Amino acid sequence: MRADMLKKELQIFTFEDLLFYFPFKHLDKTQIHTIATITAGMDFVQVRGRLISMEVLGEKRGRRLVAHLRDGSGIIELTWFQGINWVQKMLVVGNEYVAFGRLSFFLGKPQLSHPEIETLKESNEAGKNFLEPIYSVTEKLKARGLNGRALGKLMYQLFLVLEEKEITENIPLTILQHHAMCSRWNALKQIHFPKNYQQYESALIRLKFEELFISQLRWGMMRSARHRYSRGILFSKVGVHFNDFFHQYLPFPLTGAQKRVLKEIRQDMGSGIQMNRLLQGDVGSGKTIVALMTMLIALDNGCQACIMAPTEILASQHFEQFSKLLNPLNISVALLTGSTKSAERKSILKGIEEGSIQIAVGTHALIEDVVKFNNLGLAVVDEQHKFGVAQRAKLWKKNTVPPHMLVMTATPIPRTLAMTAYGDLDYSVIDELPPGRTPVTTVHRLDDARPQVMDFIKAEIGNGRQVYFIFPLIEESEKLQYEDLMRGFENVKAWFPEPMFWISMVHGRMPSDQKEINMQRFVRGETQIMVSTTVIEVGVNVPNASVMIIESAEKFGLSQLHQLRGRVGRGSEKSFCILLTSNGIGKDAKERISIMCQTTDGFKIAEKDLELRGPGDIQGTRQSGAMNFRLADISADRGLLEQAKLEADKLLKSDPDLKKPEHIALKTFLQSDNADTPWGKIS
Repeated sequence: MRADMLKKELQIFTFEDLLFYFPFKHLDKTQIHTIATITAGMDFVQVRGRLISMEVLGEKRGRRLVAHLRDGSGIIELTWFQGINWVQKMLVVGNEYVAFGRLSFFLGKPQLSHPEIETLKESNEAGKNFLEPIYSVTEKLKARGLNGRALGKLMYQLFLVLEEKEITENIPLTILQHHAMCSRWNALKQIHFPKNYQQYESALIRLKFEELFISQLRWGMMRSARHRYSRGILFSKVGVHFNDFFHQYLPFPLTGAQKRVLKEIRQDMGSGIQMNRLLQGDVGSGKTIVALMTMLIALDNGCQACIMAPTEILASQHFEQFSKLLNPLNISVALLTGSTKSAERKSILKGIEEGSIQIAVGTHALIEDVVKFNNLGLAVVDEQHKFGVAQRAKLWKKNTVPPHMLVMTATPIPRTLAMTAYGDLDYSVIDELPPGRTPVTTVHRLDDARPQVMDFIKAEIGNGRQVYFIFPLIEESEKLQYEDLMRGFENVKAWFPEPMFWISMVHGRMPSDQKEINMQRFVRGETQIMVSTTVIEVGVNVPNASVMIIESAEKFGLSQLHQLRGRVGRGSEKSFCILLTSNGIGKDAKERISIMCQTTDGFKIAEKDLELRGPGDIQGTRQSGAMNFRLADISADRGLLEQAKLEADKLLKSDPDLKKPEHIALKTFLQSDNADTPWGKIS
């Protein structure tokens, strides 16, 4: 029965599952305190003495059992409010007991409420020469008598029968010695039953390192195998298309970061191995021009290129930008989306298949089976987190030899997160903004300052500028989201009545064609104000828009606020982001708002977002085994992660297939039944 409950409630099916179910805290029962030495600064205490009295006081809900325990130095009160009848049967006045519990004081005298209490014989048998582990359990388990302490007793019994040889060591001895780490056997013993907190910390570091090291080793082996065995189209030259564009038609000089990334990409594509590279860069850092120049290298080597964007408006903007930039070079560019008319679609599909269309720009329409490329050499995926892995994989199948892949994101990913969530990809970072871009001024205003904010907006519109009003997306309720947006839209109209001002609105419920029309009206400058939910987070490029008002900014995450802010500041005019909140926002919201006002550096913001929210919530991260760490925290343990990556890279450089005798155990561990987790199988 207990085994069934453990399976159902904690997914503990085997002794191995139990062994790797770690305590969330330890209680120090190795010390016996004399009552006279107890002070208010203590948290938990353990005392030993003779029970001198016990009586039930009060009635009904106020009923309690009060007992007194005396040692040679003083008296302490023990109190129970529940389980009174059971405690009365268990305790005998005059006998000696050991009591442990959380300390409190009443009228200046020490007391323990609901203490754990044992006879001297029971306490001596337990042999408390270790810190007692406490495990997280469910209410159903507690009701069946399997509380955190009971689980600890099961664990203790497991270690009585478990032998060291049954625990497979999975980190090479040289690495353990270099970092002065204990063995896996000792780490597991000491994380459950440490003799002191120093032992526990040592075990914790060892097991965290193990998780991170195994994770980095797996990613490294995937990268290594791809680099050695994955055939790709050899781009052997940089020719006329690239050089003419670079020397004659490039609209602005490249930054040092853009040049560095292009060099990394050229090395990849000139290796004869398929490129799989993640390109990340802040809003406005110039990823698109890097992607375009990469496409020109594909064209120089007789191949086609494509770029897939998550929305029609973003795809349209890429198409217009590419067409304008490449017009002098007489390069054919086509746009394929769900809205492409039938006759035009037929012509485009024919051009792609024959090879007369050199660059295809589109949405999900590009991965449809009817789209057949003549010789696709490069596929670029923009805003990659908007696409599933299966969708991106369809682009691989558009050529006999898989095309080179460049996936881009404007959501800065902290390096620690990229190392774990995207460890199978090579990645490049554009960490430098083009010169001349004026940082967006971000300010926080409370709701009672709304009249002054509206006056400022009217002044900006009077100067010919355009403005965004963004309302939060309430994922739990589309109906609530719609109602909030409509209420907000009416409020905006009240401040900016037509025909003095013209307003566009877009939201998730709106038909896509209507959404597109309203977006384009704002893009063309026919409306001065855009009222929207976060659907404009990606893909709207309106250089004339100089102000963004984010309503209820406390409801947004840091990365999302930063992405939204990136829609302004795209022209030459000074731009502003105004974060409007209610007066009584919480501590976390205040911290987010403060960070937004202090910096426009997306990578600093992403690091802070990782600290505040954790990796599971960060937009764009993969749901993979690499993120399912039991102990390690990639934000708090970034130093340990760096060490683990360094050791994994060094090991794979010397022995990529783990064939050396000293690495056989590690290879066996990686091939064990639990290969999808950092934990191996007990042999």
